[in-house]
Amino acid sequence: MKSPVLYTYWRSSSSFRVRFALNVKRVAYESRPVNLLKGEQRSETYLATNPNGFVPCLVIDDEPVVESVAIIELLDDLIASPKLFPSDPIARARVRALVEAINSGVQPLQNLSVLDHVSSDTKARTEWAQHFIKRGLNVFESMMRVNADRGVSGPFAYGETLTAADIFLVPQLYASKRFGVDLAPFPRLKAAGERAAATDAAIAAAPENQSDAPPDEKRTK
Repeated sequence: MKSPVLYTYWRSSSSFRVRFALNVKRVAYESRPVNLLKGEQRSETYLATNPNGFVPCLVIDDEPVVESVAIIELLDDLIASPKLFPSDPIARARVRALVEAINSGVQPLQNLSVLDHVSSDTKARTEWAQHFIKRGLNVFESMMRVNADRGVSGPFAYGETLTAADIFLVPQLYASKRFGVDLAPFPRLKAAGERAAATDAAIAAAPENQSDAPPDEKRTK
């Protein structure tokens, strides 16, 4: 496999997920920033590579792959270890459900394109995002509690090892803090997210550590 090319944006939750997964899989890649605020995702050049006009897009062996879930599942198929989805069918379905609680239940509703449609008023946009983030995090927290009742224990979102559930949770918690959402009502996911965010793979993938992050956002080394 040639070194992949990742079209990304520093603060994009979906891009953060794929950077995190690539780091967990120890895949070296070339990062090509796409500035969403400048509308670069709508340029003819970018649309020729990714017709959906979003980030991320991962080009592997000259094949553009879009949508973060599809990208991460492909990485899990191509690179055997460490696995991000369990081999056991039931465990895999539970992890996939946690993934979709974020991927379908939260992130699309806080997306820039949705917020632009909702309102131009900052307060109204924030209240919208906070409502749907809290609703989605409550679902994720409840699912973690049910899994614990089934005997699934450990420091991560699903058990003793990092899974795709953590790959999706960490960027969502970053976005949740950005929108001013109080995480205290969600102790299980907060603890799991903090544990996963402390890994080297997550730190390297974090928005403030990306080359296209504004200078005032970059982490002081």
